[in-house]
Amino acid sequence: MLEIKFYDMADDKLLKFAVIISKTNGKWVFCRHGERNTYEIPGGHRENGEDILTAAKRELREETGAVDFTIKPVCVYSVKGKTRVNENENEETFGMLFLAEIQSFEELHSEIEQILITGRFPTQWTYPMIQPRLLEEAQNRGYL
Repeated sequence: MLEIKFYDMADDKLLKFAVIISKTNGKWVFCRHGERNTYEIPGGHRENGEDILTAAKRELREETGAVDFTIKPVCVYSVKGKTRVNENENEETFGMLFLAEIQSFEELHSEIEQILITGRFPTQWTYPMIQPRLLEEAQNRGYL
């Protein structure tokens, strides 16, 4: 079983992921990776030497083609339990959740097969135990 926790802050060194809840013209922006038939919130791993905000901006560009956008942090989250990233059930990984408003896009040049711009949330999530919880927390904190 996965355990998801939320924090106002965490040591920057703990943050391995940036996840960016994104909207454009009042609609949600989700991604579908070329190897999957499910949708996800844009985001990904932080690279060595990269601060978490820079990682979020890079991931948003790579996964959506966003070129003109505003972005702000929402909160820190952690996932404890066995996932594709966590190798054992006691491992806990941390990430930063962001909110972005995208004004314009360019053509994608990444592993992302499709961008879904929609007024509702997908029913087929890549991470169904995590991503809806991130959206719920952002809503609870007054960001959505």
